[in-house]
Amino acid sequence: MKTIKNVAKKIKPYIHETPILTSTLLNEIVGCNMFFKCENFQKIGAFKMRGATNAILNLSEEQKDKGVVTHSSGNFAQALSLAANNLGVTAYIVMPSSAPKVKIDAVKGYGGEVTICLPTLKDRETNAERISIENGATFIHPSNNLDVIKGQGTAAFELLEKYSNLDAIFTPVGGGGLVAGTILAVQQRLPNCKIYGGEPENADDAFRSLKSGRIETNKTTDTIADGLKTQLGDINFPIIRNGIEEIVLVTEDQILSALKLIWSRLKIVIEPSSAVAFAALINKSSDLNSKNIGVILSGGNVNLDNITF
Repeated sequence: MKTIKNVAKKIKPYIHETPILTSTLLNEIVGCNMFFKCENFQKIGAFKMRGATNAILNLSEEQKDKGVVTHSSGNFAQALSLAANNLGVTAYIVMPSSAPKVKIDAVKGYGGEVTICLPTLKDRETNAERISIENGATFIHPSNNLDVIKGQGTAAFELLEKYSNLDAIFTPVGGGGLVAGTILAVQQRLPNCKIYGGEPENADDAFRSLKSGRIETNKTTDTIADGLKTQLGDINFPIIRNGIEEIVLVTEDQILSALKLIWSRLKIVIEPSSAVAFAALINKSSDLNSKNIGVILSGGNVNLDNITF
């Protein structure tokens, strides 16, 4: 199995090694020694640049010549477009009509060839499959792809390279690629470190999946954490089920409170999905008093129109 260390070395020329920030005041407020891995400073403003780059790099030359295709309304659409552009590969991106125009324009700006479809999963999948057949393009799933998962794990690997004494790492949980990659990185680098996922109460499919032992769908997606509305896949779910300590649910008010703390104390802009991981840590802080905790701030692509403090 290719180690996350090898993946990190392979993708390094194409990504940013993002900073790790600390705050004495936040440590005092929460009661832990926290180390924030700031993927909001990653290319395209989110960790997904890592997985997209690794997935394309692992294609054969014939596959690269025919291009790649995915369906996404947000960060992965941008990530795959830029990664493909950097590597001289055509990227076909299926986006729902409900996607914000600013994100559609960003994907086009990165060189992605955009197809707009109806805002249903079935339409997204049908269009991606059609494009794959017509062009011979390789489909790359935003989170349920092992090369993508390993790429996402390089964020945690970089964190552990700098701080090898972490007791736990918190990540948000949406499609499952980031938390699954984090688990793989920790298993290879620091097996005693525990992994916690943060998930909105209003989009708790991963929490329920762990309880039932099978992949559940969201009963509601009424959350400000718009990047966490997707569900787990059959590749990342077994990794998560076997490697995660706990998924911690957080309310919308807790997400906003965590968001405000990061904006006001770390002086950086993160998106609500990133704040979910920090909110989860705050909920578990009494169990982790004085421990060394990593928090992966997954991205900074925030729609300011949706933020009401």
